[in-house]
Amino acid sequence: MMTYEYELRPQQAAYVFLYAFALKEVGFLRKPLLGTLFILIGVVIGIAITSVLHLTTGYSLFNVPANQPEPPAASDNTELIAFAYTVMEDIIGGDFVALSRAAHPSFGVVFSPYPTISLTADRCFQAEQIAGFASDTNVYVWGVNDGTGEPIEMTALDYFAEYVLDRDYMSASMLGINRIVKSGNALDNIADVFPDARFVDFHIPGDDKDSAEDCDWSSLRLGFEEYNGKLWLTLVLHSKWTT
Repeated sequence: MMTYEYELRPQQAAYVFLYAFALKEVGFLRKPLLGTLFILIGVVIGIAITSVLHLTTGYSLFNVPANQPEPPAASDNTELIAFAYTVMEDIIGGDFVALSRAAHPSFGVVFSPYPTISLTADRCFQAEQIAGFASDTNVYVWGVNDGTGEPIEMTALDYFAEYVLDRDYMSASMLGINRIVKSGNALDNIADVFPDARFVDFHIPGDDKDSAEDCDWSSLRLGFEEYNGKLWLTLVLHSKWTT
């Protein structure tokens, strides 16, 4: 259950004091001289309270933080990993509404079926489109098939089944933090296309993981970028050995 915490700032405390004072002394306010005197006293006391609390909290008189730092950038890898697993849970659970809430609010999310990202060939969806994937019967072009060179034409659910949920990536035995665990013979260009992205590589080794001939591995990489001090999902990339 979500809870909220409310902070009474210094100037608000002063206003509350003034208001309560005026209500209590409302009888005196009918006399202009006494009313003015009590209001002035209230103002002086209110400003005094504000000044004292300003020194201890850093807030200025007019509700503007004084020398308060900007919201910290989401630079902690612990937060990155936790967010990546949350997104993975949404993907595996088919909760596209929850997944849409992680989507970058202005850029959207690029879905790349292979490690070579193409912003012209790969599909980019906005949050509201992702939220409707479960019932979306439209057939989209998601890129080009590695084996045939033909366009990948699928509904969202079909694409997820083949290029996102083809393995149990939640149970991946290897995790790459801003690092590609394994590359195949296709160009890994995430650093070129998304230079500001941070990503988590959920990697599943093949049966012959210690061999140079291992071709049965696969990865799902979730890429994130910062926007307004928060991390947002910008990339869902599927990687495996290509021909």
